[in-house]
Amino acid sequence: MKTLTIIVPAHNEEDGLPATLRSIAAQTVPPEKVIVIDDGSTDRTSKVAAAHGATVLRPPRNLGSKAKAQNHALPHCDTDLVLAVDADTVLAPDYIERIKPAFDDPEVGVAAGNVQTRFARTPWERGRSTEYLFGFHWHRPIQQLANSPMVCSGCCSVFRRSTLAAFGGFPERTIVEDMDFTWSQQLEDRRAVYVSDAMAWAADPETLTYLRKQVWRWMAGFMQNVRLHLPRLLTRKPMLATWIVIALLEILLAPLWWATPLILTLALHEPVARTMTWWAGSELLLTTPTLLYAAGRRRLPLHQVLFNLPFVYLNKAVNLYYAWKAMAVELIMVPLHLSPGLLTYEKGR
Repeated sequence: MKTLTIIVPAHNEEDGLPATLRSIAAQTVPPEKVIVIDDGSTDRTSKVAAAHGATVLRPPRNLGSKAKAQNHALPHCDTDLVLAVDADTVLAPDYIERIKPAFDDPEVGVAAGNVQTRFARTPWERGRSTEYLFGFHWHRPIQQLANSPMVCSGCCSVFRRSTLAAFGGFPERTIVEDMDFTWSQQLEDRRAVYVSDAMAWAADPETLTYLRKQVWRWMAGFMQNVRLHLPRLLTRKPMLATWIVIALLEILLAPLWWATPLILTLALHEPVARTMTWWAGSELLLTTPTLLYAAGRRRLPLHQVLFNLPFVYLNKAVNLYYAWKAMAVELIMVPLHLSPGLLTYEKGR
């Protein structure tokens, strides 16, 4: 049986960290070691971690990114596997038990489970819950069947330590280390795996301010990886490149789709009621079946899932704004040396 170390990068996480560490302590297959990297916290993060029995590492200064904090812990890991867990993420009790078997295949370099939202209190959290239900029960399973996952979620990914060390640790060259490593592994003909039954729950942005920070980082990081990896992926890993190109096309075409009712009504003089019925019906047809399936799999109340559905359009508007901004900055301005791109890691909570 392969051994495993859990590393938890944390910056001012005294409130969220206890739930994370309790979920780790409750694992049916316990880790050999738990390390919390207190990256320049000014609160009681270190004391909370120590009180829960974790080994605490404190860099001499704030390192400034999750990847750098995780790399600080890597020399202290001597197990076969390393599980990186965000300090506000809760693992299901059988998370390790379900995800370890993925590494029986020696070609697997990284694996991650199914992430859902911990809370659904604010409109932004409700919208994110819908995004996750759809993404992790539609996009990820299809990508897994094609052996080309887009990303192994950084809040709960397991890495083969020898592969991670040979790569030079967690990549610091982009602002989203999880996507960078997922694509890099597949370029090296190693496998990235999505384990649908390994469950984790992440605390997502509860306000628009934090949602904007998180989405800007995600979108900028995606475009950084497009700039860095897509040319090679087109020839080395064409199926993964296909998902990426589809995502780029969705970003480019989304404004046209959103403006379709307006165009049909004002330019083609179609009745407003018929236009909106057609547009809303198309949206529901594309999303509802997957959400109903996801609700059944996750044993969620159907009324709750349907109630949260309208809020996803608030999140989609934020996503689209920052996707276009990231495209302009990272794919146009950075190559032209008009901008350094996004370099500062800002957590979305």
